[in-house]
This record gives sequence, C-alpha cells and structure tokens, in this order.
Amino acid sequence: MSLFASARTVFLVAASSLALAGCNQGAQKETVGTLFGAALGGWVGSKIDNDGIGGAAAIATGTVVGGLVGGSIGRSMDDVDRLKLAQAQQAAVFTNQQQQWYNPNTGNYGTVTPSQQFQTASGQYCREYQQTIVVAGQQQQGYGRACQQPDGSWRIVS
Repeated sequence: MSLFASARTVFLVAASSLALAGCNQGAQKETVGTLFGAALGGWVGSKIDNDGIGGAAAIATGTVVGGLVGGSIGRSMDDVDRLKLAQAQQAAVFTNQQQQWYNPNTGNYGTVTPSQQFQTASGQYCREYQQTIVVAGQQQQGYGRACQQPDGSWRIVS
C-alpha cells in the first residue's frame, strides 16, 4: 500500500468515525470536535505535500493539531453559543452595525463587526465582517463575508 493510500485510509476512517459519532445523540462535543478536527487536519496536511515522507509527516501533524484544536473548541462551544453567534452575524450584516452575543450558560461571548461593503461583478451586494469570540477565556479572531440575496436576506458565504 502506498504512503498516499495509507493516509487516505486514515482520513476515511476518521471521517467515518465522525459520521458515526454524529449519529449518536449522546456523543460528547469534545469527541465530535476532536474527530472532525483530526479529519480536517489530516485532509489539510494531505494537500501540503503529496510526494513521499514529507506528505506523511504533514498528514500526521495536521491530524494531531486538528484533533487538539477541534477537541478544545468542541468542548468549549455548545449549540447555544453557535446559535447566538449565527444570530449576531445575521444581525450585523443586515443592520451594518456591530452586534454582541453572550451565552450565560457557558460564559462564552463575542462581537461581530461589519466592515467593507462591496458589489460583485454580477451586482450582488456583499459585506465583510470581523468577529471576536471568547471561548473558555481564550480570544479568537475570525473573518467572514455575507452576500445579500434577491429576497433581501443575507447569506453567510465564507
């Protein structure tokens, strides 16, 4: 079995495990986050170097780092956090004003701040935004983009 085939097998096993864990309603957020992070990290690692030993090292490193980060986020951010973040994103791009969110159950919070607005070549209006999320006392920064739909609603596109 080639090195690439072995890495692909590891990735498929991790992805399958994630799918099975997701089917179990009692699955722990940390486990799902770890499996998802490991699968994603392994996939990213496979894209870095496909030509031999370096590829295997990149996949292994990506899998380990992805698992650690995914587990941490999965352990710390619950469904209510994600819902409140999504609501803040929608409100921020709709009103073009900074929005804050807070989950008293976890203590996690954040802000979403719209920045540049632009029009695509096809005439669609889009807005970029920055978000700051504090999860378990650790601040994380993110960026995204939303575009206005024909019905006037905004859809997060990245």
